[in-house]
Amino acid sequence: MTKQVRNFNRRYAKEYNLFRTIWFMTFLLIVVYGFFIIFYNFKIEGRKNLPANQAKKGKYIYAANHVSIFDPPMVAMAALCPIAFMAKKELFDPSEKLSWLVKRLGAFAVDRTKPEIATFKTVRDVVSTSWSLGIFPQGGTRPYGKLDGIKKGFVAIAKNAKADIVPVAIANWDGYPKLKPFTRRNVTIKIGKPISYQLTETEIVYEWSRQICELADYENCAEIPKNIEQKQVV
Repeated sequence: MTKQVRNFNRRYAKEYNLFRTIWFMTFLLIVVYGFFIIFYNFKIEGRKNLPANQAKKGKYIYAANHVSIFDPPMVAMAALCPIAFMAKKELFDPSEKLSWLVKRLGAFAVDRTKPEIATFKTVRDVVSTSWSLGIFPQGGTRPYGKLDGIKKGFVAIAKNAKADIVPVAIANWDGYPKLKPFTRRNVTIKIGKPISYQLTETEIVYEWSRQICELADYENCAEIPKNIEQKQVV
């Protein structure tokens, strides 16, 4: 009899319980921080922009540019809270090396070619807990320096969940670590100002793109909408 493989596009609020929260934060504070202390000269800026009410952190979506496989732990380091990340469904295949860890850290699968109802249900469950949600609007990793390939689905997810978006910029990234003594790479994680989900889709995409471009010193690419006023959104 063939064992049924679970589809991780649907996860439930009960999965984001106290035990998973402790496991996530322990992994973050010991393994992730330890790794970055050893291999990177890293800085975190803009924590003053984080939601002040810790109890409501689950009502926020952290949205970052995507330059490497280290982006999810870097976003979690910046936010300093448990985050359930949306990840491509291929990462949940049992043959994937990171599959075991991705599943146990609370990530859920998404089909990047066609959004599913299960994805929206999972998002609603996540934000009903103390966990936050993590999204990379570019879909996959892109070369550092230009913000292209933005998928507007993150706006629909924010509106459906009634959750504001916190931009997080992976800045000054100069690559994966070198396995050489006394050699460290550089990266700065910068937190932007929250963007209200009540704005229009165009305004949200523009404001997220603007903040990421400014914080990461990206070129002001064509993906940023040009048909609305360039204004600060608080």
